[in-house]
Amino acid sequence: MAPFARPAAAAVLALLLAGTGAATTSADAQSPSRPRLQTAVFAGGCFWSAEKAFDGLPGVRSAVSGFVGGHTANPTYEQVVRGGTGHMEAVRVTFDPSVVSYRALADRYWRTIDPTDPRGQFCDQGPSYRTAIFATAEQRADAVASRDAAMRTLRKTFTTPVVGAQRFWPAGAEHQDYARRHHARYEAYRIGCRRSERLRAIWGDAAVG
Repeated sequence: MAPFARPAAAAVLALLLAGTGAATTSADAQSPSRPRLQTAVFAGGCFWSAEKAFDGLPGVRSAVSGFVGGHTANPTYEQVVRGGTGHMEAVRVTFDPSVVSYRALADRYWRTIDPTDPRGQFCDQGPSYRTAIFATAEQRADAVASRDAAMRTLRKTFTTPVVGAQRFWPAGAEHQDYARRHHARYEAYRIGCRRSERLRAIWGDAAVG
C-alpha cells in the first residue's frame, strides 16, 4: 500500500487547494472594485501656488509641480523661465474620483487664478505663467461646463482656455511641496505678489490662495 499512499494524498491535497482557490476567486468576484485614481492638469501661474491650492484636499492623493504644453522634452526650470520651450508651469493632481470629482477640482481651479489675464498671473508675467486647463477627452465636457459656470459667476470674459491633454513633465525635487518646505520664503513671495489680496478682489470669499 505504501506506493499508493503518496498519489492518494497528493490527489486529496490537490482537491483541497482547488476548493480553496475557488472560494477565494468567488470572494474576490463579489467584492466591489475600487475606482481607479485619475489625474487632472491645471496651469495656474506659479506652480508653487497651484500645488498648494490642491495639496491636502480630501480625495487628492498628490499634487505635483511641473510643466505642460511645450515642445522640449524633459525641460528644466531654467529653460522654461528663459522662454522658448512653449511650456507653462502647471500642477498635476492625482485624485480618487469616489471622494472628489474632476468637476469639483475644476471649479476650485478657477478660484485660484485671475482667468481674465492672458499674459500671466499677478506679479508673474510671461508665457510660462499663462493659464489653461489641459483636459482629456473624458474630462473636456466637465472642464467647459465648469468654465462656463465660473464665467457666469464673475460676469467677465475669460481668456483661460480649455485645451487637450498634453505631456506633463515634473519639475525638480527642489520645487515640489515648496510652500510647506519653505514656508517663510513662500509667504514672502505670496505677500509680495499680493496674490491673496488680488484673488479676493476677483472672487470675494470664494477665492482660494
